[in-house]
Amino acid sequence: MEQQQHPGRQDGTGPVPATVVTEPARPRRRRTAVALFASGVLSLGLIGGGVGLGLALDHDDTGLAVAPSQSEDSTAQGQLPGSGGYGSFGQLPGGGSSQQQAPDSSAGTGSLDATEATAEQSQGVVLINTVLGYASAEAAGSGVILTSDGLVLTNNHVIEGATEITVTDPSTGQAYTARVVGTDATSDVAVLQLEGASGLTTATVDDDGDPAVGDTVTAVGNSEGGGTLMAASGPVTALGESITTQSEGVSEGESLSNLIAVNADVVSGDSGGALLDDEGELVGITTAASSGSSDITGYAIPIQDALSVAKQIVSGEEADGITLGYPAFLGVQLSSSSTGLPGSTGTGAVIGGVIDGTPAAEAGLAAGDTITAVDGTAVSSGDDLSAALAEYAPGDQVTLTWTTAAGQSQTATVTLIEGPAD
Repeated sequence: MEQQQHPGRQDGTGPVPATVVTEPARPRRRRTAVALFASGVLSLGLIGGGVGLGLALDHDDTGLAVAPSQSEDSTAQGQLPGSGGYGSFGQLPGGGSSQQQAPDSSAGTGSLDATEATAEQSQGVVLINTVLGYASAEAAGSGVILTSDGLVLTNNHVIEGATEITVTDPSTGQAYTARVVGTDATSDVAVLQLEGASGLTTATVDDDGDPAVGDTVTAVGNSEGGGTLMAASGPVTALGESITTQSEGVSEGESLSNLIAVNADVVSGDSGGALLDDEGELVGITTAASSGSSDITGYAIPIQDALSVAKQIVSGEEADGITLGYPAFLGVQLSSSSTGLPGSTGTGAVIGGVIDGTPAAEAGLAAGDTITAVDGTAVSSGDDLSAALAEYAPGDQVTLTWTTAAGQSQTATVTLIEGPAD
């Protein structure tokens, strides 16, 4: 089975290969989003709480209501570029040097030498830079402007784990602080809102359906996180593709389906960027790329599929897989048991570490302590703790009960804070 990679966010930039590669964290590295998922995941898991607060946003009339289209199916295994996740259970993404493998550009039938994007190709495409504050790392990727007042579509893995998000419109040079409207990790889709944005030029969305096999398309994105939009063209090689992303050290990968496969030089930093047809219209969102082969295959989510998810997010629907806003955050890291399940003892969730400046630190929790209850509900494992916290939003107060490493019982009420992007 061919191994693929998602071009995603890099410890600095773009799309990640269909196979997710993770590695230990090292301080202060930029990550890029590209088909290669190069997120560093520590053995300790940060506990983020549950559902974040949804944002009520006005938006222009875009293609958000268009239903997704389907196509033929095939299967591949690949890598996702990404930053690691916090999620409702949350892994701490590391910022280490990227193991993302930029697809080899020495072979293939597409235009494997990317060139600087023209003004027409750049229309509505933005640069995304994130700070992963709890991981001492940075990342970068791409996005597409949906509305003139600043709704931006990107991949979930581009902003996952972010504590700060900055979006730059290359056409004006204007940089905006962005907030997460919502995410769908199962579809690898996220929607951002730019603060104070107005009069933005949006991408032109194609409404004629998916491109055909053999059509020439162009991927436009923040290649290698360099801060300049680059364009890489090539033919569509298949429709309806399915891939499985895989992270190093993780037994199960993430499955994405109904993707457009393209023979083009999709690299780190391109994730979340535009896939354009020969008329310059948006037909997809670049998400992944193949690895382990001289022929580069990029993968994109069909635009109508992505917009269907975006519509649900903007409407405030918490459907399966969709998280609105930011999760509540306690700030503990779980230890790993002999079974490999974080914090699982059968008698509580064992703390492996506590993040400075978080509610857990203020409550006096420390490594070696075991959380046994949340608001009176018993907790027997790390999963139980995650599920319990998932019922709360930032700003909610919860009462924690725990046993110290010395065997003393403790109770404290804490106010959960806003966690990193889920």
